[in-house]
Amino acid sequence: MIRKARVNDVVVMKQIINTYSKEELMLARSLSEMYENIRDYYVCEIDGEVVGCCALHVVWEDLAEILALAVNPVCARKGIGTKLVTSCLEDAKHLGMKEVFALTYVPGFFETLDFKVVDKNTLPRKIWSGCLRCPKFPDCNEVAVLKSIHS
Repeated sequence: MIRKARVNDVVVMKQIINTYSKEELMLARSLSEMYENIRDYYVCEIDGEVVGCCALHVVWEDLAEILALAVNPVCARKGIGTKLVTSCLEDAKHLGMKEVFALTYVPGFFETLDFKVVDKNTLPRKIWSGCLRCPKFPDCNEVAVLKSIHS
C-alpha cells in the first residue's frame, strides 16, 4: 500500500536510504532533513512494514523533483518503485506542476514512466544545492530525467 509518510516512519526510511547511500548510489539524508520534509514523502507499506520511500519536492512554481527513491533490496524489482513514483507524479499533477525531474543512476527505470533524458545544465541552478553534499561533487555521473505533466 502506498501512503503519505508519517513521522514514525522516518527511522526505517533512513535505514532503507542508507543501504544505497553507503554504496554512493544515492545521497544520504539526515534525520533532521527527513523530519523537516516529511510532507514530501510517500512510503510503501507491506504487512505493516515500510519497505520503500520516495519524495516529491517542489522546486519552483512549475517544477518539482522526485528524490530519495529507495526500496528495501529484499523487495526490489516488484513494482514498488514504480508505484511510489506514480504517487509522486499524481501529487505533482494535483499541485499544478508542469514538469517533474529526477537525478538518477538508473535512467532506464524513469524512461519506462515516460521521463526523457535531458542535459543537467538545462535544469535551474537551484537544484544543485543538494549536490554540494554529495561525495562525488563536482564529478557527478547522475543522469537528469524530465517528464512533462499534463493537466
